[in-house]
Amino acid sequence: MFFSKKQKLRREYDEKLVGLIKGAKQDLDDIQHLEGIADDFELSTIAQKKIAESKYFYLFKEARIRKVLIK
Repeated sequence: MFFSKKQKLRREYDEKLVGLIKGAKQDLDDIQHLEGIADDFELSTIAQKKIAESKYFYLFKEARIRKVLIK
């Protein structure tokens, strides 16, 4: 009884984590694409890239710890 609820919650949060990872990867790809196109970019662009990288790698690390399979 309690285990099925725990597994359901785990599955739900794993799906949310996968969604966050995909969103963070898309944001990182967009920023890298803009950086590649722009000849002169500001420090804010570099800061946004670093923030996006940090978010993506943190979420990816969390998924690895939780042993989540990303399809």
